[in-house]
Amino acid sequence: MISQKSVQEILDTAKVEEVIEDFVSLKRRGANLIGLCPFHHEKTPSFTVSPSKNLYKCFGCGKAGNAVRFIMDHESMSFPEALRYLAKRYNIEIEETQTSKEHQEERRYLDSLFIVNDYAKAYYQKQLFETDTGKSVGLHYFKERGFREETIQSFGLGYAPAKKDAFTLQATQDGHSLELLKKLGLTSKYGRDFFRGRVMFTLFNLSGKVVGFAGRIMQKDVKAPKYINSPETEVYLKSKFLYGAYQARKSIRRLDECILVEGYTDVISLHQAGIENVVASSGTSLTVDQIGLIKRYTPNVKILYDGDAAGVKAALRGLDLVLEQDLNVRVVLLPQGEDPDSYLQQVGTEAFQEYIEAQARDFIFFKTDLLMEEAAGDPIKKTKLIKDIVSSIARIPDPIKRSLYVKECSVVMKVEESILVDETNRTVTELLRRRHKRRQRGEARNVDQREPALKAVAPEPAEGQGEDDAAPRPSSPAKGLELQEREIVRVLISHAGKMFDAEEGLTVEAYVLSNIEEVIDEFHHEHYRQLVRYCLERTLAQEPLSTQYFVNHRDPNISRLAIDLLQSPYEYSPNWIGLHNLPLQNQLDPEQNFKKDSINVVFMYKIKKADQMMLHNQAEIRQAQDAGDHEQIMRLLRVQQKLSQLRNELAAKFKAVVLK
Repeated sequence: MISQKSVQEILDTAKVEEVIEDFVSLKRRGANLIGLCPFHHEKTPSFTVSPSKNLYKCFGCGKAGNAVRFIMDHESMSFPEALRYLAKRYNIEIEETQTSKEHQEERRYLDSLFIVNDYAKAYYQKQLFETDTGKSVGLHYFKERGFREETIQSFGLGYAPAKKDAFTLQATQDGHSLELLKKLGLTSKYGRDFFRGRVMFTLFNLSGKVVGFAGRIMQKDVKAPKYINSPETEVYLKSKFLYGAYQARKSIRRLDECILVEGYTDVISLHQAGIENVVASSGTSLTVDQIGLIKRYTPNVKILYDGDAAGVKAALRGLDLVLEQDLNVRVVLLPQGEDPDSYLQQVGTEAFQEYIEAQARDFIFFKTDLLMEEAAGDPIKKTKLIKDIVSSIARIPDPIKRSLYVKECSVVMKVEESILVDETNRTVTELLRRRHKRRQRGEARNVDQREPALKAVAPEPAEGQGEDDAAPRPSSPAKGLELQEREIVRVLISHAGKMFDAEEGLTVEAYVLSNIEEVIDEFHHEHYRQLVRYCLERTLAQEPLSTQYFVNHRDPNISRLAIDLLQSPYEYSPNWIGLHNLPLQNQLDPEQNFKKDSINVVFMYKIKKADQMMLHNQAEIRQAQDAGDHEQIMRLLRVQQKLSQLRNELAAKFKAVVLK
């Protein structure tokens, strides 16, 4: 088990923006950074990172947390695994304490998949560099492709010997489980090596861990597939994987463009030549998850196709999905008979870059020109072509972009713009109708999957609570009071440890709690009541509180609530000072205005509490009137008068307007 000292050092050292930028392209917006959420598909960025608070939150799906939580959710790691990942990233030496045998076994099993894959990578590389067959077959092939040794090493290229069980025997002899070898697809169910007589391409995930392999056969005239891949496992999902993404992600973000090719060697060759923002779909049609992976880093994609018109037409049919995800797609058709690797070797890096930049054409216009040639002089083919182009345009989410494409295509295809507009609108309507039906079917199958996103702003209900208890709505005085309870919790978390009165040594939490101590047990919302009571106990015990204490709390309900309250979709723009030299005139900067914030929540809570007591008293007056109890009525009216006076005095001091 990782010691608490090491845990705290990792939490204090890890900067959330640095960790997230390894996976998501972020852009500055005021004091925060924004980007496309990696946890759900979105077209408008709602994923916000706050460096000052060391937190992130998606205002679309509700995912939120610190650097550790991000790694846990994004990389499907446990808490200890995420800590180890961050410790390695920041070169922090971890102190270990003794842990139970069960925990050790669990961690060993979770690590084992990556350990075995790492072993396999090292084995294949050793075969490539240290055996006669590996050198003469595998290394010769790679060097013939122009790959330098450092490139071969960095991409984890290797060689699998042709012997039926060479790897399996060596791996089991070195202590690796045959069951795990089979689970990862390195060994077949019959105990033979899955990869035999092939050069090997290592597949890395975004954090640089080995998740699988691809093998290219070296023998000719053999009835076997040219490439075979590792089967899908817990760590390798083909639909979410792009070859080269680990090596390319920083360059893609820096250049704001992703080059998409088909093959492994294309990626390696371009990367070696200095064109590093390149990934490969590995010969499969792009999936929504793969497109989302690109979109995390850039909305701009340049697709390179071999100079084969028939193959290009077939490939273009699968690109409508890219348009649906609102990416800007340009297409480059290489010279006849060339692929990215061969053409780069032929003309060199500079000429290659000049060519793909000069030849890059917008996907819609490229597709229109390509199909227009085929339909020349044939009205029936042209009609089909128009419907095909309209179908692609209709998938573009941005209506302005759609209208521009329609306008330009009407000129190219010599069709009245109004006709294309009508056809596009019909297609858009039909697509929306189908999407709505799919969504309804999905909701009917699993409504519960939507609940975390819908209730992300509310804390999870405690055992025995209903939905209404967990997510209060201001539909009654009690609900309105719960909103003030939430505000008190917000102040206690966001300003914890700050000095309300330095001379008196009075902290914010001490001031707030001393003003509401007598009514804490009357809090309506159970989670808020528990947290405020917890703060009171720590304050009375003179145990320190801080914002990060709540954020990193082991109780997930406390941590989730703290993160939710700390992150807001609104912020005070620093441009008021930086660009306009107009600082706030009547109050301090929001981050420094904690004293006024503390006073306000206390007064507002007292006012709302008085309102609630008055309403309760009014109900008792009505009951006394129905019963004809005049003595009780007079007593309750005096109480009502005092409550009203108290409420008005509080409102006057608070400078609030009383509406009742």
